[in-house]
Amino acid sequence: MRVPFLDLKVQYESIQDEISEALQKVLDKTAFAGGPFVAQFEEEFASFCQSEYAVGVSSGTAALWLALMGLGVGPGDEVITTANTFIATAEAISFCGAQPVFVDVDEKTFTMDSGLFEAAITDRTKAVIPVHLYGQPADMDPIMAIARSRNLLVIEDASQAHGAEYKGRRAGSMGDAGCYSFYPGKNLGAYGEAGAVVTSNKDLVDKMRALRDHGQSKKYYHGYIGWNSRMDGFQGAVLSVKLKHLPEWTEARRKNAQKYNEVLSGIDGLALPFEAEFAKHVYHIYAIRAQNRDDLMKSLSEREIYTGIHYPVPLHLQEAYSYMGLGRGSFPVSEQCADEIVSLPMFAELTGEQIAYVGDVIKQLLQKCKA
Repeated sequence: MRVPFLDLKVQYESIQDEISEALQKVLDKTAFAGGPFVAQFEEEFASFCQSEYAVGVSSGTAALWLALMGLGVGPGDEVITTANTFIATAEAISFCGAQPVFVDVDEKTFTMDSGLFEAAITDRTKAVIPVHLYGQPADMDPIMAIARSRNLLVIEDASQAHGAEYKGRRAGSMGDAGCYSFYPGKNLGAYGEAGAVVTSNKDLVDKMRALRDHGQSKKYYHGYIGWNSRMDGFQGAVLSVKLKHLPEWTEARRKNAQKYNEVLSGIDGLALPFEAEFAKHVYHIYAIRAQNRDDLMKSLSEREIYTGIHYPVPLHLQEAYSYMGLGRGSFPVSEQCADEIVSLPMFAELTGEQIAYVGDVIKQLLQKCKA
C-alpha cells in the first residue's frame, strides 16, 4: 500500500467544481492583484480567527515581517522566539534589522517554554514570537502575562495552527497580531503562495495595508518605505472556498490523529504527540519521536510510506545564524527534537486503512530493531 505524506490532489478533486467557479469569477472581474476577492476573504478569515481584522499578504513570511515592521520593531531591538521552528520566524526578525534571541521549547508540546522566555528578556527586548508548532498553540496565558508585565509586543506565529484553540480562543487572536501562512500544504492552503495577519489593532491594519503595497495609502502617494507583498485575487477566491470546508477537514485530522494514537500506543521506543489540556490541536503535522529515526524513515520509504522531518536542524545550528556562536547543547530539547522527530503522513483524506498499515509497519520495524 502506498501512503503519501500529503495528497493535495484528493482534496482538490472533492471541491473541484467550487474552485472552478471561484476562479472563473476572478477572471470575469479581472481582479488579479488584491481587489474584492481578497477583501472578502480577509473579512471571512478575521471572523474565523475571532479577530476584528485580517490583512492578506503574499506569504506567511511576509505576514511575520510586515507585522513586525508595522509594530515598530527595528534595528537595536531583540525579539525572542524558539529555536525549534521554520527559519521564516527568525528571518522576519532579521529582515527588520532586529536580533532574534532563541529559547528552548517544552519537551511535551514542543512550543515555547514560558519560564525560559522570561529569563531571556533584556532591556533591548521589544517583542516575543511564540510559535504554535505542528498545529498546537503555545501556552499563551503565562507568555501574555510576562509580556504585558514587561511592555513587550506579542506576535503569534500561527502558520501551522489554522483553527487551533487555546482555552477556547483561536490561535492568532490573543497577541498584538497573529501571522498565518497559506502555503499549499497547510491545513488551509492556497494554490500558490499567500499569507495573512489578523489583529484587532486598527492602526496596525492601516499601516500593514500600506506596507504591503509599496507603503502607499493611495496610488503614488507613499507614506512609508514598503514592499510588494499583496495577495492576488486567485488566492483570495480559493481560500474563501476552502475556508468553508476547514472545520470538517480539521475534525478529520483530529480523528486521524486519534486513530494513529490507537495503533501506535504502547510501542517501545516511540513517543506520540501530546495534546495539552489547554489546547485544541489541529495536527498540521503528526510528529512522533523515535531514537532510531533515520533507519525508521528509510525502512518506511522502502514500503512506500512517505514521511518528513520538521525540523532536522534547529535554528541556532543553521549556518545562517552561526554568527550567534550558539553551539550544540545550547537548546537541548530543540536538538533532541531535531534528532528524533518523524512526521507521519497526515491529511484530512487519509484513510483508516492507510493509518492501520502505517501503524503495523512501524510496529514490525521497531520490534525487529529491538530483537
